[in-house]
Amino acid sequence: MTQIFFHEGDLPASVRFSGSVAVDTETMGLELHRDRLCLVQLGDGQGNCHIVRFQKGQYNAPNLKALLADPTVLKIFQYARFDVAALYLYLGVLCAPVYCTKIASKIARTNAPAHSLKALCQTLLGIELEKEQQCSDWGAEKLSEEQLKYAANDVLYLHALKEKLDALLEREGRTAYAQACFDFLPHVGELDIAGFDCETVFTH
Repeated sequence: MTQIFFHEGDLPASVRFSGSVAVDTETMGLELHRDRLCLVQLGDGQGNCHIVRFQKGQYNAPNLKALLADPTVLKIFQYARFDVAALYLYLGVLCAPVYCTKIASKIARTNAPAHSLKALCQTLLGIELEKEQQCSDWGAEKLSEEQLKYAANDVLYLHALKEKLDALLEREGRTAYAQACFDFLPHVGELDIAGFDCETVFTH
């Protein structure tokens, strides 16, 4: 059963993640310097999701920052390029180490026409995701149950997807290629913030 925990401003110090954590963000849009960070979602791979909500300009979150910077905890993203850049820009922390299911899929599943979270969940896990809330107002004073469920779904399945994708990468002999991309992703985030373009496998 899925459990969603909602926190204002920071992750409680009592919440711990061991080994890996699924991470996603919700912003007011897709322009990093214009569209502020509103939510950070964290999943433990066991059906639990912690959602941290930020008020405009209030990004002092020491517990969350410590988790994102912890070198012993792997951060699993769907589209790491954007999320890593947003977290660096607004929280001042460069996530590492990271894993990106989109990049893993692009490298392992070259036969596939789509690599979105919806496509990956449908193809690899047999799960249909609802995406109606994707463009909703994440800066609203009160978030709806539908918004919270949508936000949680963005991290609840990333551990399972990683397991499937790791097997495919190993089968095709492409694990090293994927790992090299993951290692470079934090620097792609820095380049995006600085205004440079990194294309090819890193694109959406």
